[in-house]
Amino acid sequence: MSNIMKTVAVAGAVAAALAAQTTTATAQEKEKCFGVSLAGENDCAAGPGTTCAGTSKVDYQGNAWTLVDAGTCAEIELPAMADGSPRMGSLEALERDVPAS
Repeated sequence: MSNIMKTVAVAGAVAAALAAQTTTATAQEKEKCFGVSLAGENDCAAGPGTTCAGTSKVDYQGNAWTLVDAGTCAEIELPAMADGSPRMGSLEALERDVPAS
């Protein structure tokens, strides 16, 4: 094997290792944010009676989550609730905006 081929092989291995490291870091920078997705646009866990991704029934359903950048869940701007109180995302499931069973 020529020196050029060895260099290319080593460079490829290093690039693959760096890509794997970047993917892991990116996945760690996300967190589940409950109550911020629109109906049918949740990532998973939309509560009883639903299966997974895309199964939330109402906008901002409290027990449905979407992956967001870590540290941004509570900062997502959402429309106020019907009574005028603020609606915010949460790192834990919420009991608000949950459709009747």
